[in-house]
Amino acid sequence: MPRLSIRIDLGPGHRLGPGKVRLLETIAEHGSISAAGRALGMSYRRAWLLVEAMNRGFDRPVVEAQIGGRAGGGARLSAFGAAVVAQYRAVESAAEAATAPYLSQLGQAGDL
Repeated sequence: MPRLSIRIDLGPGHRLGPGKVRLLETIAEHGSISAAGRALGMSYRRAWLLVEAMNRGFDRPVVEAQIGGRAGGGARLSAFGAAVVAQYRAVESAAEAATAPYLSQLGQAGDL
């Protein structure tokens, strides 16, 4: 069955898609950019660069550093970052629902 993948062009050089959203979700799960990168098979540098690009592109942080304590520092989604993830997932769900009949037909290409 074909599946839909959504990439949203927010401005010149500023895009949001499934990979960045998954990175944000994984940062929220693990509380760390490096742990999220490892979980996704991505280098810390790549994960950090993606986070920095999103923070700059949105003009406010989607990920914030947490000051170290006994367990050390980390990272967490800002309230804005959580809202970005929620809005992206809402767009994705709406698009999947709207395109389901067409994707089904594409999956049965012989019947077109």
